[in-house]
Amino acid sequence: MKDDISIAYQDRLRELGFSVEKARRLQMLLSRKVIARDYFNTPIKYVAGVDVAYSNRLSIGAVAVFDYTSLEPVEIKTAITETRFPYIPTLLSFREIPAAVLAIRKLTIKPDIFLVDGQGFAHPYHFGFASHLGVILDICTIGVAKNLLCGKIMETEGSFWKPIVYEGEVIGGAVFTKPGAKPIYVNVGHKISLETAIKVVLECTRNYRVPEPLREAHMAAQRVKRNIIR
Repeated sequence: MKDDISIAYQDRLRELGFSVEKARRLQMLLSRKVIARDYFNTPIKYVAGVDVAYSNRLSIGAVAVFDYTSLEPVEIKTAITETRFPYIPTLLSFREIPAAVLAIRKLTIKPDIFLVDGQGFAHPYHFGFASHLGVILDICTIGVAKNLLCGKIMETEGSFWKPIVYEGEVIGGAVFTKPGAKPIYVNVGHKISLETAIKVVLECTRNYRVPEPLREAHMAAQRVKRNIIR
């Protein structure tokens, strides 16, 4: 992780004053830095899930690190911060980044790959939460979303995943992780190819639709949220 990148990013956000137009320009500028090929440490030792929950004016970031071979949790961290950016469709990453970064910076273990609850390349501007987080922290990320943001699923036979196509380009895959369940939507975040991203997600999935590291991150964020509400 490169501290100079994240600090520069935070300074830039303060300069923006949360202008939608300027935030969009920054988003499009950063999208050019996305690397859509495998560029991470091998063999993979640790994989993490990242999620963000909300309670009133607070954002709760959670990260759960799992051993990639045993798929057992080894470290879980959470962080709470004030929500400073409004909910704006296609700019959600600006809202979620601060809490997620705070939680990640608490880790004592360095994950090789992060599964992020949200889109990456499968985004109208090819720069969702997963890509945004990956670029500013210089980490390998995979977007894993529960809902389709853009594009259409192309029908194919005899496959555990179907390509998602947007404006003539494959931007991700609808991956069927559990028989009879809806797919999850996997796409490149940063420093990984779509083929490898799908492989990693499937290897991190057990008895549920959502990969284990993401499930654990979600539950950790919700536990903190319940305590805040009390």
